Amino acid sequence: MSKIAVIGGGAAGLIAAYFAAFNGHNVTLFEKNEKCGKKIYITGKGRCNVTHDCTPEEFLQNVVSNPKFMMSSIFAFSPNDTIRFFENGGLNLKTERGARVFPQSDKASDVTKCLEHYCKTVNVIFNFNEQVNKIINLSSTMFNIMTSKNSYLFDNVIVCTGGISYPSTGSTGDGYKFARDFGHTIVPLKQGLCGVNLKGNDYKQLQGLSLKNINLTVHYNGKKLKEFFGEMLFSHFGVSGPIILSASSIINRLDLNKVKLSIDLKPALSEEQLDKRLLRDFEEYKNKNILNCLKEMLPVVLIPVILTRCGISTDKKVNSITKNERLLLLTNIKNFDMLVLSLRGFEEAIITSGGVDVREINPKTMESKFIKGLYFCGEVLDIDAFTGGFNLQIAFSTGYAAGNNV
Repeated sequence: MSKIAVIGGGAAGLIAAYFAAFNGHNVTLFEKNEKCGKKIYITGKGRCNVTHDCTPEEFLQNVVSNPKFMMSSIFAFSPNDTIRFFENGGLNLKTERGARVFPQSDKASDVTKCLEHYCKTVNVIFNFNEQVNKIINLSSTMFNIMTSKNSYLFDNVIVCTGGISYPSTGSTGDGYKFARDFGHTIVPLKQGLCGVNLKGNDYKQLQGLSLKNINLTVHYNGKKLKEFFGEMLFSHFGVSGPIILSASSIINRLDLNKVKLSIDLKPALSEEQLDKRLLRDFEEYKNKNILNCLKEMLPVVLIPVILTRCGISTDKKVNSITKNERLLLLTNIKNFDMLVLSLRGFEEAIITSGGVDVREINPKTMESKFIKGLYFCGEVLDIDAFTGGFNLQIAFSTGYAAGNNV
C-alpha cells in the first residue's frame, strides 16, 4: 500500500482519489477550499453537463487540443463508463438534446456528492482549507508536500489543480507552478469556451438578440476553418452562446486580426432558394417599405443593421429595390460577417486552453516522463474540447488513468 496525495478536489481529483484508494492505496486529498467541486457547481449553468453520450471516436472529434493524447484514456474510461459509474453510484442521469448528459435532478451539487460518496466508501481522507504550496521530490519514491498547515511525506502525487479560468472557484494556476518546478513546459495559457469581443458597433444595436438554428463559419486568413450549427447571442461586448463558445476555442491561439466569423441566418435555404423567397416577398410587399417587407424573414432588430450594411435606406420602397441591392441583401443574410477584437477574460472563460505540455506526460498513466511518481490530470494539462460535457469527460478519463495506474 502506497501513500498517495491528490491535490485538488475537482472532477479529476475526486475520480483519481477514488480509483487510487479503490486499488488499495492510502489516499489523502488536499483542497484549498472549504469543500470539493466548486467549479462543478457552476458548470452547465448549475446543472452540470456530466458527459456527452457518444463513442470514444466521436468524443475525440470534439477535442480541440491534443486529441491523440486522449486516445488511451478515453478508451479506458469512456463516456459510457462515466454514465455507468454515476448511475451505479446512485445518481440518476438523463440525456438531453444534442446527447448532453445531466443529472435528473438538474443539480450540479448531486454530481459532487456522488463523487464524494464514492471516495468515502474507500476511506479517502479529505483535508479541506489546506493549500499545497510546494512539492519537493526527496527521492524516486518519496515526496514532501508542504501546505499552509503542515508538511507531509507521500510516495506519489497526483496534481489535479485545474486551470486559471473562474479563479473565484480556486483555479489559480497552482499546478502550473508545480509543473515548472519539476522542469515541465507550460504551453501558453489562453481563454477557452468564452465570449468574443467584436470590432465595430453593430453588436450594440443587437444586444439581447438570440439566434437559433444558424450556421457559424470561422474563417482565418481568408480560409474556412470550422463550421458550427446551433444558437448564439449578441451581448454588450459582442457575441456569446454555445456555438460562439466552441468557436473561441478554435481561434484562441490564432492572430485574431485575421479571424472572421460569418453567420448564415438561413442555412436551410440555398442562395438560389433564398433569392426566390426574396423575389416572392418583394412581389407581395412591393408597395411597402423594405423594413416591413423583411419582418417575416428576419428578427426585427437585425433588419436595420443588414440594410445599413447594404447601403439601403430602411424606408426605401420594395418596388424600387434594384437587382444589385437584392443580391447584396442575399449575401448579407447568408454571410453576416463579424470581425474579432479579442476574447473575454479568464474570469468568464469556462476552461483554460494550454497548460502542461502533454508530450512530457505518459498518455496511458498521466505520469510525468521527468519525475517518477508524479502525475498530472484534468484541466492542468494542455487538453481542451468543445462544449457539451467533453471537458468534464477529459477530467474523468485522465483522472481515472492516474488513479488506476498510480
